[in-house]
Amino acid sequence: MGKLEGQVAFITGAARGQGRSHAVRLAEEGADIIGIDLCAQIDTVPYPMATPDDLAQTAKEVSALGRRMFTQVADVRDAASLQRALDAGVAELGPVDIVLANAGIATMSLHPREEEWQDLIDVNLTGVYNTIRIAIPAMIERGKGGSIVITSSVAGMVGSSSHTPGELGYAAAKHGLLGLMRTYANSLAPYSIRVNSVHPTGVNTPMIINEALQEFLQSHAASGLSNALPVALVESQDVSNAIAWLVSEDARYVTGILLPVDAGFSNKN
Repeated sequence: MGKLEGQVAFITGAARGQGRSHAVRLAEEGADIIGIDLCAQIDTVPYPMATPDDLAQTAKEVSALGRRMFTQVADVRDAASLQRALDAGVAELGPVDIVLANAGIATMSLHPREEEWQDLIDVNLTGVYNTIRIAIPAMIERGKGGSIVITSSVAGMVGSSSHTPGELGYAAAKHGLLGLMRTYANSLAPYSIRVNSVHPTGVNTPMIINEALQEFLQSHAASGLSNALPVALVESQDVSNAIAWLVSEDARYVTGILLPVDAGFSNKN
C-alpha cells in the first residue's frame, strides 16, 4: 500500500512536464488525481504550450498504475473556471486531500514584450492564489487536514540577472509565492493543513528545453549563475520525489518551509 492510498490530489499544469510527473508519482503512492491544464497557447509564451492530447497522456499514465484521474481544461487565471473543474473532479473522485499549485509559464526570450510582465503575474502568482483559495474552504469544512505544495523556483530565492519584463515578472511572481506560502501556512495551521513550497533549479521540461529560452540563457551565461553540483538540469522526477515526501505523513509536522531541489544553486549564487 502506498503512502497516499485513498487520497485525492488536485494538480494544476498537469498535462506535461513537472505536472505530469507529480501526477504519476502521487499515483504510484496510491492517490487519485484531479488534473487541469490550460491546453492552449498564451501569446507571450515563446514555446509551444501543452495540448489536450498531452493531458490525455497524463491520464493514461495514471490509469496504467491502477489509479483514477479526472481531467478538465481550465485556466488558473479564471477562478470560476477553476472552481467548476475542481467541483467536477470532486464529484467524480471525492474530496481533495492534496493541492499542488504547479501551473506556470516562462516568457523570457531575446525579443521581450511589455505584456510578458502581466502574463507572468497572472499565471505564476494570481493563478496559484486562485488554486489555493478555491480549494481550502472544502478542506477546512471536511476537517481532516491536508497538504498544499506551491511550485516556486530558485528565481524565488535569488535575484535575477536581467531586467527584461519577462525575467522581472518571473522573479517577482516566484518571490511572491513565498509570501503566499508563509501566510497560508500560518492561517491554515489550526485546521491541520500544511503549506510548503518547492524551489527547483532548471528542470528538464519543455518550458526550459526550447529554442527561445535556451538562446536567452546562453546570452546570460556570463552572469555565472549555475548549479553547484555538476548537473545542468534536474529531472521532473527529482521534484516529484520531494513533493511526495512533503504531502505524506512522513512530513506531517513540516509546514511553512521552502524546499530547494536545486543542485546547490541557491547556496552557490
